[in-house]
Amino acid sequence: MPYDFESPVDRRNTNSVKWDVKPNELPLSIADMDFRTAPEIVTAIQTRAQTGIFGYEEVPQSYFEAVAHWYRDQHDWQPKPEWMLFATGVVPTISSAVRRLSQIGDNVLIQSPVYNIFYNSILNNGRHVLSSDLVYTDGQYDVDWADLETKMAEPLTSLMIFCNPHNPTGHIWSADELARVGALAAKHHVIVIADEIHGDITDTGYSYVPFASVNDVNAQNSVTCVSPSKTFNVAALHAATVIVPNANLRAVVNRGLNSDELAEPNSFAIPVSIAAYGQGAQWVAELRQVITAHKKQLTEFVATELPQVHVITGHATYLMWLDVSAVTADAAELAVFLQQQTGLIIADGNAYGPNGKTFIRISVACPTAELTDGLTRLKNGITAFQK
Repeated sequence: MPYDFESPVDRRNTNSVKWDVKPNELPLSIADMDFRTAPEIVTAIQTRAQTGIFGYEEVPQSYFEAVAHWYRDQHDWQPKPEWMLFATGVVPTISSAVRRLSQIGDNVLIQSPVYNIFYNSILNNGRHVLSSDLVYTDGQYDVDWADLETKMAEPLTSLMIFCNPHNPTGHIWSADELARVGALAAKHHVIVIADEIHGDITDTGYSYVPFASVNDVNAQNSVTCVSPSKTFNVAALHAATVIVPNANLRAVVNRGLNSDELAEPNSFAIPVSIAAYGQGAQWVAELRQVITAHKKQLTEFVATELPQVHVITGHATYLMWLDVSAVTADAAELAVFLQQQTGLIIADGNAYGPNGKTFIRISVACPTAELTDGLTRLKNGITAFQK
């Protein structure tokens, strides 16, 4: 592979949220890769920086065309540029859309265990979290379709935040599942906000299906949020695209983004996004190979060295969801122990909902040596915890 995913990068003392840790600690918790981004992106940043002027900027048509071409080439869907809005991030967009598309006191539906920041976007805006929990059976997750419809049918349910692919389980929703969710949402007048930030990172041989690509029912009743941030490890450059095929819905979302001052790019957001979507396909293809190999490494290590732990099989994201119910009844206690005893920092499942309390989440988006170190610490820590 021509791209380098193995050379370590010292991120300590760089104002990194992930790496603001003690000298012996190893963070594999936050969804922030320890790989340098694609060289083509670095070149775009350098070229832009050489102008020496960083004034107010607007979003050119070429930005939206780059997004459209990426989704056509990578995901067999070509959203029209006129459906798109620029935003400074997926999470800010979700929070803004919650304020615009629901009322204080409304229910916003999620599927727990799910990305923890969804809870903030709902609760911080005076709405109620309503979860149709995913059903965990025989080591896998499924939708409780009857429960989902019951909760969509509640009069106060106006929105659903849908994680596609799913974080933390890594589940890739099928076209049939997406169509079924979309049909229920349309039936009960529930607008779907689809967070598809992890869509580009799937295991080799697998691909995700954009929610709005399935049929016109889904397209006309949804707000899709995408970004190069997870794919290319450029979260701090603050660029996202909001895809809303329904013109009336798009106007409401657009007003919210502008009212919340979320629609103006910084000097690097546009050139980085265009470089990523226009020149980054090979880098992503190689990244997916690395992530797939690392998932295999973790799964085989756990099966051999930690048979009391069960790895949930998911074919998307670079995050692994592990069932530690045979080790502890509270993953938070285990996470604290691991950090104190081994320096390994992982995410405990409590943050993702009450049904995550016996799970942990680990990122495998790091050089192989770093992952190997993390797995050794995980084994040593769990072994000591059980004594």
